[in-house]
Amino acid sequence: MSPRAQNTRRFLLLAVVAAIVGLVIGLLIGRFGIRSDNDDYRITGISETFVQDADPYISAEIMDNINSENIRQYLRRKFLLLAVVAAIVGLVIGLLIGRFGIRSDNDDYRITGISETFVQDADPYISAGIMDNINSENIRQYLRRKFLLLAVVAAIVGLVIGLLIGRFGIRSDNDDYRITGISETFVQDADPYISAGIMDNINSENIRQYLRRKFLLLAVVAAIVGLVIGLLIGRFGIRSDNDEYRITGISETFVQDADPYISAEIMDNINSENIRQYLRELTEHPHLAGTDADYKQAKDLQEFWRSVGLDETFITPYDVLLSYPETKDESKMNRIFVYDSAGQVVWKSALYEPILDPSENKSNVVPPFNAYSASGDVSSTDLVYVNYGRVEDFRWLAQNTDINITGKIVLARYGKNFRGDKAYQAEILGAKGIILYSDPEDYANNGEATQVYPHGWFLPESGTQRGTIFRGYIGDPLTPGYPATETAYRLKGNGTNSVALPKIPCHPIGYGAAKILLSYMSGDQVPASWRGGLNITYRFGGPLKQSGWKIRMRISTKNTRKKMYNVFGVIRGSIEPDRYVLLGNHLDAWVFGAIDPSSGTAVMKEVSRVMGNLVQKKKWRPRRTIIFCGWGAEEFKLIGSTEWVEQYIKNLGSRSVAYLNLDIASEGNYSMRLRATPLMRSVTYAAAKKVPNPEETDTRFKTVYDKWMYAFPNADKSRPRDFRLGLLSDYASFIQRAGIPVADFRYTYNRNELKLPSYPLYHSKYETFKAVDEFMDRGFKCHRASGQVWAEVARNLADSLIIPFQVEDYAKTLKDGVDNLENEFGLLMKKNGIELELLYKAISVFAADAADFQERAKHVDKKNPFAIRSLNDQLTLMERAFIDPEGLPGRPLARNIVFADSSTNAYADAIFPGLIDGMFEIEESADEERRWEIVKKHFSVVIHTIDSAASTLRDVSAFMPL
Repeated sequence: MSPRAQNTRRFLLLAVVAAIVGLVIGLLIGRFGIRSDNDDYRITGISETFVQDADPYISAEIMDNINSENIRQYLRRKFLLLAVVAAIVGLVIGLLIGRFGIRSDNDDYRITGISETFVQDADPYISAGIMDNINSENIRQYLRRKFLLLAVVAAIVGLVIGLLIGRFGIRSDNDDYRITGISETFVQDADPYISAGIMDNINSENIRQYLRRKFLLLAVVAAIVGLVIGLLIGRFGIRSDNDEYRITGISETFVQDADPYISAEIMDNINSENIRQYLRELTEHPHLAGTDADYKQAKDLQEFWRSVGLDETFITPYDVLLSYPETKDESKMNRIFVYDSAGQVVWKSALYEPILDPSENKSNVVPPFNAYSASGDVSSTDLVYVNYGRVEDFRWLAQNTDINITGKIVLARYGKNFRGDKAYQAEILGAKGIILYSDPEDYANNGEATQVYPHGWFLPESGTQRGTIFRGYIGDPLTPGYPATETAYRLKGNGTNSVALPKIPCHPIGYGAAKILLSYMSGDQVPASWRGGLNITYRFGGPLKQSGWKIRMRISTKNTRKKMYNVFGVIRGSIEPDRYVLLGNHLDAWVFGAIDPSSGTAVMKEVSRVMGNLVQKKKWRPRRTIIFCGWGAEEFKLIGSTEWVEQYIKNLGSRSVAYLNLDIASEGNYSMRLRATPLMRSVTYAAAKKVPNPEETDTRFKTVYDKWMYAFPNADKSRPRDFRLGLLSDYASFIQRAGIPVADFRYTYNRNELKLPSYPLYHSKYETFKAVDEFMDRGFKCHRASGQVWAEVARNLADSLIIPFQVEDYAKTLKDGVDNLENEFGLLMKKNGIELELLYKAISVFAADAADFQERAKHVDKKNPFAIRSLNDQLTLMERAFIDPEGLPGRPLARNIVFADSSTNAYADAIFPGLIDGMFEIEESADEERRWEIVKKHFSVVIHTIDSAASTLRDVSAFMPL
């Protein structure tokens, strides 16, 4: 039997015992009675001899010597006191039982003493009364006054009942010597003969039996009435007229704020050397998604979480479409060839990147490839250079040259936009295939040999960036919008008919190989903005320089269904276990993945170790639940996180506080940088101010925040700049599908001096433990600082009584977005009947509601857990209001009206992306009129969405404007 059930039985027994005690007291009072001061005619305790046929003379003598006044006074004093004590004891017991209820000994989280108003179910009878216009407030006021009167009346009734019982008494069946109700004539000096006659005719047994039945019933009824009155008074109490929402009796545990000391304990215990050792282990072997090594990492992480004290762990598999190159038959492996006019191979690309350090000499290294590339064997006599392969690059080429890329192979350099968008633009313009390479201007500091790997952190000429080119939406290509479970509907033919999968071959090479191809190209020189860092003349190309030569792409990449795995570790919240703070990073890597993702995974292990140990030692347990997430198949287009969000979006949408991503803990050692939604700014700034600057020799900056503010200030230098989100990591599905606040943390390089699109070794074989340990973060101080900020943000969100979001930050971001629209398209939009003033007005209303909300939040009753919960729900659900179930125009799975990637570059995002995309080159569009109608409709949707978001911040019962 549970402790709660045992206590319930115990208190029920107590109530029964109390009733029996009350009954016994009532019987005793009734048994011995109380006599009125003026009652000259009734006495008790008379000997049986007075009703027997006896000596008439002895009767008078006995009666004369019995002092009835002495007996009366004695009993009256004693039993009046006893009656008062019994009444008080009964009332106290009733009040206590009614007031505080019954609680389990082991129930650490159950609230007691809550007014029935907060937990009672609906009254089925009151429904008709309400509909009949009965004023419930009047009833409440009336009943309150009446309850006070009822309590007084109950006390009087109880006293009267006690007096009545005491007055008339009850006699025992075996009591042959005591009766009540004897006429005064029996104690008066009277005719001795009439006395015997009267006494002979009085039937005491009839009187006794009658009174016994009546007063026994009366005593039981009185006891029940008293108990009910006590329980009612105790249960519902008395409330102040003005105190409509305050509750009492709440355990301090439920309303106390976070322990200020636990923050330092968590941060101080994060250990750099532990992170270093974790990273060494994680990068020992390649772990591409869908492979045995990938599954082993998930299982290892699950076991690790169990060992460090997390409450629960889970692994969730999904059956998804992944993509792999041929690795066994060299004659079919992906390769680029150049042939002379005789058909002889002049040049061919390497199958693998060469080993530059012994640590890379491992099996199962996947050769360079672009996932989801169409397979095929295509050739062309023309090779055309298209710069970064952006929309504007292809347009410039078409407008300023006579080159037509239809039927040709094109060469583009990585950077500036998502590789999948490069391939898509080439495809829709008719190219046969596209070759991608990393130019030294973007990845190698122009290729100075002393700085490239294995001597530094820059990309060597053989380094090749792998990566997906799947575009259009995130997640499994075969189950758009829904989780890839066993019962899921899947697109036919492995998605070959999907508009999102590429239709032309695509392949990456290093800049050493690209230099050779550029040397074979003819045509005019490109403009300065198109030139890279190779020591060669960059040309537009066309037919290869040597007559009759041709270039060939042999691509055997195939798409296949595979199992991938997410792994989770849970620390259950003590007070609000149904509110989740999620911390995550993906596990899969293209090869060793020492930076992306394993630097983040190593830090996640260390943070989870510290938090888990505190829970295990019972030194701390967060108020809300913390969930650590290890995602699978992120590199293939954020698949693991997206499938999970799709499967549990109903739970996550209503319960999640925030998602905190740590894809890369450190891609440099210069400063902190943040990608985040506006709600995450203030809490991240607060955390960064607590963490010491890891660059100890630079005494100018004491904290991470100080260096961050110096390195990347915003335009007015009021705070650090946060970078835009885009579709760069696993946070995307949380913000785009579920409307959950997100943040992505990392330490980065000096982006003001190094104009790099990413860290140089990105997705190459050379992204190794050696590179991180020797060149990028010696001592792992920046890894530790990233982990400290990440952990402190998580702790603050999970532990604080009021979630530390600042909704006013959102209003500023919205205004910045409209300002950008005004600058870029204001005149054009006004010319076509779109008034941006309407959008400014909606944002002004939102800003006013946000300011009012923040002011109300300052005065919330922190002793009322229901008021706190209501406030926190408003804070977390506001972000959800920016989700439109219809999605952006032409992009139904991109549902966030404020934040989404650009339709032409998944790496970039925009505020109000539907409007930005709609206005992009609208005047050059062949169907301009139709596009304007789409923009006007979406403009209306944006205003409505902002109005809806503002309403979520208003008082919960006054969310509609006057």
